[in-house]
Amino acid sequence: MSDFDTKRRITLKAMGAFAASSGFGIAGCASQAPAQVPFSTGTEHARLKLPPDATDSHHHIYDHSYPWAPEATLKPGNSTVADYKNLQKRLGTSRNVIVQPSSYGLDNRLLLASIAQFNGRARGVAVVNTNVTQAQLDELHQGGVRGIRFNLAPPGTTTLDMVKPLAQRIAAMGWHVQVNAPANYLLQARSTWFDLPCPIVFDHLGHPPEPDALHHPAFEMVTELIKNGKAYVKLTGFYMDTRVGPPTYSDSVQVAAAYAASAPDRVLWGSDWPHPTEQPANRIPDDAQLLDLLGVAVPDESLRKRILVDNPAKLYQFE
Repeated sequence: MSDFDTKRRITLKAMGAFAASSGFGIAGCASQAPAQVPFSTGTEHARLKLPPDATDSHHHIYDHSYPWAPEATLKPGNSTVADYKNLQKRLGTSRNVIVQPSSYGLDNRLLLASIAQFNGRARGVAVVNTNVTQAQLDELHQGGVRGIRFNLAPPGTTTLDMVKPLAQRIAAMGWHVQVNAPANYLLQARSTWFDLPCPIVFDHLGHPPEPDALHHPAFEMVTELIKNGKAYVKLTGFYMDTRVGPPTYSDSVQVAAAYAASAPDRVLWGSDWPHPTEQPANRIPDDAQLLDLLGVAVPDESLRKRILVDNPAKLYQFE
């Protein structure tokens, strides 16, 4: 039996135990359910009991008082800091990482304004191109930014040829490169990811396609990089490449479990709220259910603490 098949069987057993149990730390049984949060179905608290300083390492803020980038194709609904703070109450997280969405291009003003509203408990990932000045990078750093993101397929505001020169500039600042692209595109750029002077962070499980994602070359590449300490992977967007779908997203959960088993010090969790890819098709998920699936993928409480607290504290330089 292969390592991947073994991991699949372990994950399926964990899912069965999760379903049969009465909960692994009921958060909010006696407390009042929070109000409905925009772009999140349901109102119940997450059942998973989170440790102090638990971090949502991937979400966005949209505020229609800020202009869309000229090239923007994704224009989600208003999703403000106040809305997100209500989601935090529901999930039990207390630190967060705001990721600049492609919709605002290189205009990071909303990102900086949003980080400032969390009183030191938020960090950010910005979008810049090779024209960015050192003064601008310093301003972003002072504002809480700790990485730069590349949405690479289709190419738009940023392109693959910008990754290496920008990585050289941000490495000394303790920043990282974050990338979102389909699996085949990531594989075509394999040599780039193995030759960066700073960590590379893969969004949304690295997008290994289903079915049989655990045997896809993209999954194998990301696993190799995280095991070698060159990369992190975000256990986010379970709905993006699933064939099984809600509420279990069991195929995506298997991928998350395999990454966590391979390199628990190199994985992160995030909500991806307000789920911009799901808004046009009216497939908004239940964020509490998505968080509870972390307990299925990673049933060990000490490993979840690494994923939710220790790993993001190191990568995003939380004090």
